[in-house]
Amino acid sequence: MMDLTVIWAFIIAFAVFAYVVMDGFDLGIGILFPTFDVGRERDRAMNSIAPVWDGNETWLVLGGGGLFAAFPLAYAVILPATYPLIIAMLLGLVFRGVAFEYRWRDPGHRRLWDAAFTGGSLVAAMAQGMTLGALLQGIEVVDRAYAGSWFDWLTPYTLLCGLGVVVGYALLGSTWLIWKLDGPGQAHARKLALRSALATIVLMGAVSLYNVFLNAEYAERWLTAPEIYFAAPVPILTAIIALSMIQAIRKARNSKPFWLSIALFFFGMAGLGVTMWPYVVPPGVTIWDAAAPERSQIFMLIGVAITLPLIIAYTAWAYWVFRGKVADEGYH
Repeated sequence: MMDLTVIWAFIIAFAVFAYVVMDGFDLGIGILFPTFDVGRERDRAMNSIAPVWDGNETWLVLGGGGLFAAFPLAYAVILPATYPLIIAMLLGLVFRGVAFEYRWRDPGHRRLWDAAFTGGSLVAAMAQGMTLGALLQGIEVVDRAYAGSWFDWLTPYTLLCGLGVVVGYALLGSTWLIWKLDGPGQAHARKLALRSALATIVLMGAVSLYNVFLNAEYAERWLTAPEIYFAAPVPILTAIIALSMIQAIRKARNSKPFWLSIALFFFGMAGLGVTMWPYVVPPGVTIWDAAAPERSQIFMLIGVAITLPLIIAYTAWAYWVFRGKVADEGYH
């Protein structure tokens, strides 16, 4: 019988990946929004995500709620260690969501709402990346409680991770727009995608290299035998996908750059999984240390077995209904 704790770890990892990909291109469009011309280009960029952006937040709720329910100790440690970042992320998402609707209903202040849309997206993306960095660099735990200071999350490494996520989301957003737009808007998105792709690759490499010097156990996992034989396929496949993505952007493909950018994120997250496993709060709390009682895991697993297919089904249906290029009349 498979370990329930491992099953829950993969469920939460799936929810986080789904959120990063789906809300990632939403936030990426917000980050890139000022580069588009005021008027038709901005309206079409925003309308490309209008039918789906709020549904994408479902995965954030599932990931956070799943962490609280399945790994309560991890939840109790990670949140106090990153409260300022979590608050900043939520406020950014609120501003982004409000601006999304108000820029259409209050055209007299559209410049203000456009700035809120970009600012909220940028803050949310940066906060998410810095939260990841704070987790990877290690959280001080004493007697099953957070024992660090209020600003342990603020380091050069967390800033590098934050910048990496911002640029990565810009890549997702620009490749999504390549797929959904045509004409000058698509051409502009293609230029942005090429720059974002190169920057993302550089920053992924920088974070990976930093990880080796950050923690001796991380270095051992990536650089010593026999662990290296299991870990080596991840960077190799990541490099192949990165080159294929750049080629697809340059060859004027429509949907291929977006799918390859998702694959790049998948292998990036796989690399993080290899780095952290089996810790949910490095360097001392494993998934088994943080896990809820077995009965609770079984009870919640039944609920997830019912709701997760429904979430996937209605999400897929929403994307299918609003498939194709964005028309001028838009969604609003």
